[in-house]
Amino acid sequence: TEFIGTFFLTLTICLAGAFETAGPFAPFAIASILMVMIYAGGHVSGAHYNPAVTISIYLRGACDKSDITPYIVSQVAAGIAAAIVASNVFMPGDTAESLVMETGPALAAELMFTFALAYVILNVATSESAEGNGYYGAAIAFVVLAGALTVGSISGASFNPAVTASLVSAGVLEAADSWVHLAPQLVGGVMAALVFNAQQE
Repeated sequence: TEFIGTFFLTLTICLAGAFETAGPFAPFAIASILMVMIYAGGHVSGAHYNPAVTISIYLRGACDKSDITPYIVSQVAAGIAAAIVASNVFMPGDTAESLVMETGPALAAELMFTFALAYVILNVATSESAEGNGYYGAAIAFVVLAGALTVGSISGASFNPAVTASLVSAGVLEAADSWVHLAPQLVGGVMAALVFNAQQE
């Protein structure tokens, strides 16, 4: 389930965003596929689809330690597979637009919106007070939509190490620059868990 959900999320990001098949509507395509995949897989795996989210949910106490490695391996593998499919099946011979980032603003963008994403997930999908709600998928997707519209031009709006792996595999992001995504994403996920846990005390 984690592989399927992450695969379709990253496939959509590669095609709609990196290869620009959706033009200015890319953020809406990405948020839409994320929302429906969350609803499709939430009851099976929790629908993390993001290593930073898996770590955040673990730190919150809502994910078994034994799930961390298989979840993250599945998510990253799905991101790489999606990039390969996007590049070789849908867009053979085409080159994706390279992502150009200014380090400081990109770090801030990835940190803040990964925090926002994980924070919302913890509150709408793991909190006992929100248990059984039907809006969790929409709430999570709207964070990604807002982030993509707001900072997409600054950092590429990844907010997800599996997405970053996909962008590297698609040739959009240089591997040497991936830390600009990965470091703030992981910190943002950890920070969200710390804040959520503090609010429950």
